[in-house]
Amino acid sequence: MPYDLGSTVRLLAECQGPDDTLTTAGTATVTVTLPDESTATPVAAEATPDSGRYQADYVTAQPGRHTVRWVFTSPADAYTDSFDVRPLAPPTILSLADAKKHLKLPATRTDRDDEIRGWTESITRGIEGMCGPVIVRTVQERHTVRRASTVCLLHVPALELVGVSSIPDGAAAYPVQDLDLDPDTGVVQRLDGGTLTGLLLFTYKAGRPIVTANITAAARIILQHLWRTTQGPSRPQPGTGDFDVSEPMVGFGYAIPNRAVQLLEPDRLPPGVG
Repeated sequence: MPYDLGSTVRLLAECQGPDDTLTTAGTATVTVTLPDESTATPVAAEATPDSGRYQADYVTAQPGRHTVRWVFTSPADAYTDSFDVRPLAPPTILSLADAKKHLKLPATRTDRDDEIRGWTESITRGIEGMCGPVIVRTVQERHTVRRASTVCLLHVPALELVGVSSIPDGAAAYPVQDLDLDPDTGVVQRLDGGTLTGLLLFTYKAGRPIVTANITAAARIILQHLWRTTQGPSRPQPGTGDFDVSEPMVGFGYAIPNRAVQLLEPDRLPPGVG
C-alpha cells in the first residue's frame, strides 16, 4: 500500500550467499531513487547481528514511485524493490471515518485502514472518470491555438481561470479578467470578442465545491460492492441483488454496480468530455 508523504518507510532486504543461505555481508548499501530521479542513501544495518537480514529507514519527501536498490559485498548480492508515496492530500470523496462507518467497522479497528483508503482513492478516480472532477484541484493543460474565438478546457466543472501564460517564456498571455469561462462546458473566450492564439498554458481550478448527495451515495455503494468482493467470489455475478453489474463498463470492468451508475447518471459527462 502507498505510504503517506512524510512518513517513514522501513526498507528490508536479505543478503544471500551463493548457496542461498543468509549471510552477513562485508558492506551493505541501499539507494532510494526518488520520482524526480534524485537519490538518497539511508544508513543500512543488520536487523539483528549475524542474521543476514538488513533494514534502513527512509523518511519520504516526494509523492510518487520510488525505486530501492540494495547492493551487498562479500558475498556479492543485490536486490531491487519499489514503493509508492501518496500526494500530500490525495482526492477522496469518502473520508476514512465515513468509509469505516458505512462498512460497520469500529473506529478502534485499524488493521484494514490502508486497504480502505486505497479503495476510497480508487473509487474517487472511477467516479471522476465518469463525472469529471469532484474534488477541487488546480489543473494545468496546454493548448495550441491558431486564432480561435474559443478554447475548450478538458476538465469540467471548471470553477476558476487562474492564469493563461505563453509557452515557453511563461509570460502572461491574456489577463484572466479579460476572459470568460463557462464552468459547465469549460469554454474560454475573450470578453471583447477577439481571438486567442499561440501555444498557451491554461491554469484553472476544477471540481465541485459541494459534493452532492447522489455522488456520495454512489461512492458508498461502490465501496460496499468492492468490500464484498474481498469477502467472497472475486467477480460479482449478474442477477437481481442490490450490487448487480448487468455488464462491465468500459474502463471500469465490474467495479461499479447498477445502483451507483443510476445515482451518477445526472452528473455523467457526454462522451469525449472531461
